[in-house]
Amino acid sequence: MLEGVNVALGVTGSIAAVKTVELAHELRRRGAEVRAVMTDSAQSIIHPWAVEFATENDVVTEITGGVEHVDLCGYDGWADVFLIAPATANTVGKIAGAVDDTPVTTCATTALGADTPVVVAPAMHEPMYDHPGVLEAIETVETWGVEFVDPRIEEGKAKIATEEAIVVEVARAAGERPLEGNHVVVTSGATGEPIDPVRVLTNRSSGKMGRAIARACYARGADVTLVHGYVGPRPLSSGPSIPETVPYATVREVETAAEMLEATQAACADADTLVSAAAIGDYTVEESDEKIRSGREVSLDLEPTPKLIDRVREEHSDLPIVGFKTETAGDDGEMVAQARKTLERADLAFVVANDASVMGAERTRALLVHAEDVARFEGSKADLGGEIADSIAAILGGK
Repeated sequence: MLEGVNVALGVTGSIAAVKTVELAHELRRRGAEVRAVMTDSAQSIIHPWAVEFATENDVVTEITGGVEHVDLCGYDGWADVFLIAPATANTVGKIAGAVDDTPVTTCATTALGADTPVVVAPAMHEPMYDHPGVLEAIETVETWGVEFVDPRIEEGKAKIATEEAIVVEVARAAGERPLEGNHVVVTSGATGEPIDPVRVLTNRSSGKMGRAIARACYARGADVTLVHGYVGPRPLSSGPSIPETVPYATVREVETAAEMLEATQAACADADTLVSAAAIGDYTVEESDEKIRSGREVSLDLEPTPKLIDRVREEHSDLPIVGFKTETAGDDGEMVAQARKTLERADLAFVVANDASVMGAERTRALLVHAEDVARFEGSKADLGGEIADSIAAILGGK
């Protein structure tokens, strides 16, 4: 996501500075090169040696005759983006007033003057975050194009945003935005059809692919709505498959196929494209009001669920729709044949065909089936999400 991106990381005197080492590691794991700048207050919380270790670069702790701020963030400077994480109330106020009395605020003023993108992740006690002067400073700086990563309000504190939220915002700020101004709707996860108050009929989808697509579209400038269903059965060791909040999208959580259809239809009212990545159940059952007792022989009458892409196509004849087709045959020719049937039936932009064995995995092998050709992909779901987002950008750019 951040391959080839140079991130200047400003660290100020919030206790959240203790998270800087892991944040720097995460930025680098996503492909970025990182060089850090620290205030005196930050150095009293975390030692510059720790940050040097995390970035594998020298840390700027003072502005000298070497004009480090210009080297990093000036015209033709090293940084593609200046990230301040954490940012204190003090630092935000100084940036708004063009006060340059720390290495971080001096780099911020330089970056703003040089049109280097700036991303700020505030962290402070909640009453400080609610101070009228701090809120006014944030609004002022936002009008200059600075992107703020909203903090998590917990336990009376405005805690620094998650690493995921910060990384995605950095990617959005530093990269090109071919999807800017477009609303992308993505469906993800599985659906679950209640059999009784305890049991559901569902599948093994983890939702990782849909979330990767949503993340990639957001990084390319889109406004994203993610209609997310169940997360299929997973071993306990795999942990939760979907975070409580997804920072790169407006999330609509649903359970059944009918709920997913309704939420998707509503979201598509002003959408520019739909990516139907969810593993929507093909059948539903009439739910029993009470738990079905064990030991009984039970027959379930399965009723087919509506085809989401067909229903959306009926309402939006010109909407570009990307479909997914999962097969179990393990034969590429069969996957392409089935994908083309879906492509033609619903007049889709293209179909992503894959084998059911990739459900829940981090990596995938897929066939991107277009009307005239087939592209093969093998790699991480995150990278495939980027490929799909780029294809969407090309489609929308050509309209």
